[in-house]
Amino acid sequence: MITFLPEHFHNFPDVYSAEDTGLLAIGGNLQPATLLKAYASGIFPWYSEDEPICWFAPIERCVLFPTKIKISKSMQQLIKSNRFSMTKNQAFESVIAHCSNIQRKDQDGTWITDEIIEAYIQLHQLGHAHSYEVWLNGKLAGGLYGIQQGKVFCGESMFSLQPNSSKYALISLCNSEEFQLIDCQVPNSHLLSMGAEVISKSKFMFYLNKWKEE
Repeated sequence: MITFLPEHFHNFPDVYSAEDTGLLAIGGNLQPATLLKAYASGIFPWYSEDEPICWFAPIERCVLFPTKIKISKSMQQLIKSNRFSMTKNQAFESVIAHCSNIQRKDQDGTWITDEIIEAYIQLHQLGHAHSYEVWLNGKLAGGLYGIQQGKVFCGESMFSLQPNSSKYALISLCNSEEFQLIDCQVPNSHLLSMGAEVISKSKFMFYLNKWKEE
């Protein structure tokens, strides 16, 4: 059953009350405290420009355990070549702006609206949202961003301006040993080819609750 939230509210509904589509609630706000409460509860916002704020808690969750990352031979060679360099939190606003401009198959426009960008920049300034940047010859080549919940990294989006740069960012994130779990939210062939897997909501909530306080 979908819950309609007033702009100011105290708690999200139980994640297990979400529709089969994963839609849990509509409304509310994107204040930092609200977003942090959502991620800590296994919920994330996902909606388009002319829609109200929609909150999701899918029945199944796409996740990546960093130790299970699959690195192809071509990517291994790219990593050894030192062609790219990697930084963290050096260009958050540029990363999220590039992610918002990426054209994705079967998707009209972007869910990374100006409202979302402003909200996540606030989270970044408060130390909760992080970007991982890939550089080539001093220029931004790719990257990703997401929300940290203890040892869980809730990935939001990634982009590539150079071939394989987003893969490089994801591999570097896994190899950093900062996280026990990367929440990819919904599966796609790109993530699955790199070792991501689909688990039940209950199993995801078990891992989230286990590692979010570490």
